[in-house]
Amino acid sequence: MQGIARPQRASAAAGPVTPWRETVAATVTGLGYELVDIERVPAGTLRVFIDRVPGRTYASGPGEFVTVDDCEQVTRQLQYALEVDTVAYTRLEVSSPGLDRPLRREADFERFAGQEVSVTLKLPFQGRKVWKGILGRAAEGGGWVLELSQRKASGKSSGKAVGKPARKATSKAAVEDVPAAQVLGFTLDEVREARLVPVVDFKGRKSGDGGLVDAVAAESAATGVDGG
Repeated sequence: MQGIARPQRASAAAGPVTPWRETVAATVTGLGYELVDIERVPAGTLRVFIDRVPGRTYASGPGEFVTVDDCEQVTRQLQYALEVDTVAYTRLEVSSPGLDRPLRREADFERFAGQEVSVTLKLPFQGRKVWKGILGRAAEGGGWVLELSQRKASGKSSGKAVGKPARKATSKAAVEDVPAAQVLGFTLDEVREARLVPVVDFKGRKSGDGGLVDAVAAESAATGVDGG
């Protein structure tokens, strides 16, 4: 019997380092998937969210999004790995991260640059923590920017673009005035949470090759089994 290689901590989902988390991370990444998140609720349900890695080929078929077959494969392997490591649970659920997939690592932001993202800052800027727009790399400084979808006017409305505002002792994030767009600049250290903005017209969001993917299919991949 071959042992399961333990991955570096950076490859696991956010959370404290525990043996069961490392078991889940090693199993998911060992099968070629990305571990997006893990939830363990008081009732004993263990929820594992996985995603496909761009550019990899999967036996379950082509496509950008996780399928039910992917979830079933990971579920079977996790059941075995958790039993070997004597991890107690009442129910195991494996699913895709959904259309509002969380972005946590630098690699997540790189992968989804060019798509609409909702960012919640740790500290408010101009009285707001939540900002929504198209994600991109900052031209300087190694940070990130959002080209804002709609910016609420602060104070009286003049119909003019708002220039760079006075800085307050809140967040380092800055809104800069650029041609035809308002841009919010930020670093990952300033972000409490970031998620993809779900597609509400069900036509799908853009895939890596510029095409469209089925939004309904992307949301529906999930499996669940009861623990022994």
